[in-house]
Amino acid sequence: MTGTIGLLRFMLRRERRSLPWWLLGVTLLMLVQSTQSQSLYDTADDLARLRETIGGNTAVVALSGPTRLLETIGGEVVFEIFGFLAIVVGLMNMFLVGRQTRADEEAGRAELIRSARVGRRAPLAAAIASAAVADVAAGALVAAVAIGTGLPAGGSVLLGAAVAATGLTFAALTAVAAQFFESTRAVYGSVGFALGAAYALRAAGDAGDGTLSWLSPIGWGQRTYPYVDDRWWPLLLPLAATALLVATAVVLLERRDFGAGLVAARPGRPAASRALGNAYGLAWRLQRSALIGWVAGLALLGAAYGSIGNSIEQYVADNPEIAEFLPGGAAGIVDAYLSLTVSLSALIASAYGVTSVLRVRAEELSGRAESVLATRTSRLTWLAGHLSVALAGTAVVLLAIGLGEGAAYAVTVSDPGQVPRVIGVALTYLPAVWLIVGVAVLAVGWLPRVAAALAWAAVGYCAVVQLFADSFGLPGWAQRASPFAHTPAVPTEAFTVTPIIVLGLVAIVGLAGGYSGLRRRDLGY
Repeated sequence: MTGTIGLLRFMLRRERRSLPWWLLGVTLLMLVQSTQSQSLYDTADDLARLRETIGGNTAVVALSGPTRLLETIGGEVVFEIFGFLAIVVGLMNMFLVGRQTRADEEAGRAELIRSARVGRRAPLAAAIASAAVADVAAGALVAAVAIGTGLPAGGSVLLGAAVAATGLTFAALTAVAAQFFESTRAVYGSVGFALGAAYALRAAGDAGDGTLSWLSPIGWGQRTYPYVDDRWWPLLLPLAATALLVATAVVLLERRDFGAGLVAARPGRPAASRALGNAYGLAWRLQRSALIGWVAGLALLGAAYGSIGNSIEQYVADNPEIAEFLPGGAAGIVDAYLSLTVSLSALIASAYGVTSVLRVRAEELSGRAESVLATRTSRLTWLAGHLSVALAGTAVVLLAIGLGEGAAYAVTVSDPGQVPRVIGVALTYLPAVWLIVGVAVLAVGWLPRVAAALAWAAVGYCAVVQLFADSFGLPGWAQRASPFAHTPAVPTEAFTVTPIIVLGLVAIVGLAGGYSGLRRRDLGY
């Protein structure tokens, strides 16, 4: 354990740019949900009507949580937001621990650190400790925001503790995965799968008799029932799981070679396929696993949205305040709901586009791009290969969103024609998503050192405008700065081709500008 404290300070310093954004996201989620819920359901009759409406809707319960939380306004906030908080905190821990353990070994940085007076277990211990610091900060912010918005202090502290404990569980799970796999991508893939499985188990349990929810870290957090029963004892489950997983990670660390994983990497083919003979085939091979994961995840999200489309009219009738958040208001409620949910999913699709573009920068910094460009491959061809994945991949992701939501909705209303209709709605957002991709390419070309921050800031800005423009009172010019604001909100609005063409042209300008910057600068700058 020699050197653990020094490594902890070093890791927290490394995370000083990325960690605050995760914490800000958690804070904003809690702030917006708490204020909106308290303004919508400010009487006991409102909550009783909400319980009656949602209690019989299995899809809504599966998406959110146990209806027992709806007994108080604070519990309603937890019902709406805890699953999202758990996912954000889980991803934060996955990336934080993954970067500080397996990614450092894969890049060779851990070898340099170990050459100093640093014990074998110190990097792992420091990584878990840094995750614990982040989780405590996230929990404290959630509790502070809840108290600041008028919720009871006891339940708020319990909610913050549940969020922190959930994050710790996924931090420890990432530490175990880092011992098994040699690749950082495999670590992220396995933990991401576990996070999705935890959400699915919680959803299946809440929609059923509740048994499966006790197998999920997300379910453990919700079973504390903040503001309803204020039960602290379920937190013993994530704490016990964290201790067990950390002990397992330490044991596995002692039984593997440095830089290797317990699961040996699968040997590749003796000869590369013809598809890998060019930059396009290589880019698709490098990013295919990520694309498959995004497509599957967003198709499931779309299916979840579509499954409750048939009941949204009755839901809004029982809770007329909800109509304020739907484009077009109460008129054409189902169309307004489809428009809103597809637009939110399109925001997530733009996040995929950013991750795909940032792979260009990752290949550059790792030195792998240098090997490719040492051949007859030009910078334009190399960049175009990765852009083909980003542009075509976002189209496939949007198609999956529309297919999932359209198919689920079509089943509930027995109308197969809803499938192509909702797919068309999803693809309407493609130029806006491509514009975000163009912004990311422009940043990689001209400002590579801050490209990730700029690209994610663009996605975050669009999300704030799309979700919270009215709540924050943003001026008109600030709302118009988002490309999603210029996309026709079909099917509640008529489709117009002019803004689609303009958004596409601006996206092309961004792509061309990014290549121009990449051509003029040194690689690795």
